Amino acid sequence: MGTPEFPDLGKHCTVSDCRLNDFLPFTCDRCNQVYCLEHRSYIKHHCTKPNRQDVTVVICPLCAKSVRLIPDRDPNVVWEHHVNTDCDPSNYEKVTKKKKCPTQGCRETLVFSNTIKCRDCEVEHCLKHRFGPDHKCPGPKKLETSFSFMSLLNLSSTGSSSKEESKSNSTSSNWTSSLLELASKWSGKTQDEKCPLCDAKFSSVTSLVDHAKKVHEGSSITRNGVKKVSISACPKCSKGFLDPNSLVEHVERDHGGSS
Repeated sequence: MGTPEFPDLGKHCTVSDCRLNDFLPFTCDRCNQVYCLEHRSYIKHHCTKPNRQDVTVVICPLCAKSVRLIPDRDPNVVWEHHVNTDCDPSNYEKVTKKKKCPTQGCRETLVFSNTIKCRDCEVEHCLKHRFGPDHKCPGPKKLETSFSFMSLLNLSSTGSSSKEESKSNSTSSNWTSSLLELASKWSGKTQDEKCPLCDAKFSSVTSLVDHAKKVHEGSSITRNGVKKVSISACPKCSKGFLDPNSLVEHVERDHGGSS
């Protein structure tokens, strides 16, 4: 076998009746045997494993999924494994039911090449009914706004003064209730109490509460002498405005009228 210069060159054909020394032998990809040019095909050398690399796929009638059969494995075992693990009967209708154009009277089946999505109603139609007038497009969906600008404008123009009065009253009432709660905790103790707004000192908590009711009731002045100012915040960007009308104009101008 081979030549004096290349002793390992070439191999004999595996077929018993041939045994030809071929310098360009062929190795079968199924049975891994060596053959000559004449016996290289599966039929010529009667290959024992001609279907080893074949891919056989069957469609499941329950879920319409493809099941690949393994050549060296019993098909019944493969099928039973699919039914117990991967089979989903609810998928059958999704796969077999073909999507059609929703336009009344149209029976066109929608596939990848003839499907157009309307930009206004966002519904898929066929090429024939892709334009709005053809499928009676209702137009783009209206945005639902939870922020009424006109009602805010009316409320801010008519009831701004009443809001400020109610806010100051509620603030003062909350502050007085806090002092009363403090007085209930420290009742009976004799120590100097200091007013948190004017730094006035009192011998008892009760005197401090009376002072707060008489002097600071309804006052909007803080400890540093700065007047409290109500600021309206933008619900979109949290930008503050002193005037509610300016807030409404800002939202309509910068945010397109949506909160």
